[in-house]
Amino acid sequence: MTQEFTKTFTDAADKMKQFVPQVSFNKNGYEIRAQMLEMAQTQVWQDYHAKWGAFTTSVTKDGNEVVTKVEMPTAPGVEQVLEAAEKFYAFVNTNAKK
Repeated sequence: MTQEFTKTFTDAADKMKQFVPQVSFNKNGYEIRAQMLEMAQTQVWQDYHAKWGAFTTSVTKDGNEVVTKVEMPTAPGVEQVLEAAEKFYAFVNTNAKK
């Protein structure tokens, strides 16, 4: 009975291994830069969505005509994401050296 229990337990533990996350404590440079890009992209798009929710509309009177001006945010592109990633990466590098 003990051998049967041990085998059952071992089989169950082997099946559960697929659900256990792989932990890597040392990331290489590519993984760090990829994570910085992901963080930057998330931040840039969060900023865009915040601006989209608060875009402004102004109405002015020009003589006898009412002029409506709508200022909507522009969607971020690759350049904005890369700029944000460089800022994140510079922050990590300067604070890691201290």
